[in-house]
Amino acid sequence: MPIITNMKIKRVVCLLFLSGMVAGPTMASLSLATTTSNEIESSATEAVKGTINDLIQVLDDETLKQPEQAEERRHEIEEIIKHRVDYEEMARRALGAPWSTLSHRDQHEFVDLFVQLLRDTFAGRITEHSDEQVAFLGELREDAFAEVKAQMKGRKIDTPVDFRLIHRAHEWRVYDVVIDGASIVSNYRSQFTSIIRDVSYVGLVKKMRQKAIAIKVFEKFPAP
Repeated sequence: MPIITNMKIKRVVCLLFLSGMVAGPTMASLSLATTTSNEIESSATEAVKGTINDLIQVLDDETLKQPEQAEERRHEIEEIIKHRVDYEEMARRALGAPWSTLSHRDQHEFVDLFVQLLRDTFAGRITEHSDEQVAFLGELREDAFAEVKAQMKGRKIDTPVDFRLIHRAHEWRVYDVVIDGASIVSNYRSQFTSIIRDVSYVGLVKKMRQKAIAIKVFEKFPAP
């Protein structure tokens, strides 16, 4: 029987952004991890818990809750997340087949634009409140991939949340999250595929650049 650990979080967006991160190995090919390999001694579950704990500390910091500290608060949250998320893996899986046709320079640009897209989505949800309980149910492992199975316990319904991680440079990083059966990066891939079909990859990048510029202008000249 897996050990279930409950953790209190104050923003569902913490989980949603971590999932701002398409599926790795299929569930059928995974087995419940009961031992750790010599190469991978750390637990993917502990990595997820640690990230959430760090986010809680920032979100619960009374000083950072002050309006004049909004930018600093956002910066600290982004610093935590950028070290716990594999943005390149996320972007590669979200784009799909076109990724392999891009030059290294174009791949780098796409990752940057993708991160900006995620950042914009996250920023818009930072003030959303929730008092969910998160129960960690178990961990599935295959080689350098892991899936942390959890459940958000709401007042009326419980929602399954699966974190998908890859082990690189001696640490676990999130590249996707599946909420109630829906992969967030798969959702991005569906949108990107549709846009590429309509206006080509060049058209997709143009749209992403325009959005990134609009975001930067808004941040430079915020509304009073």
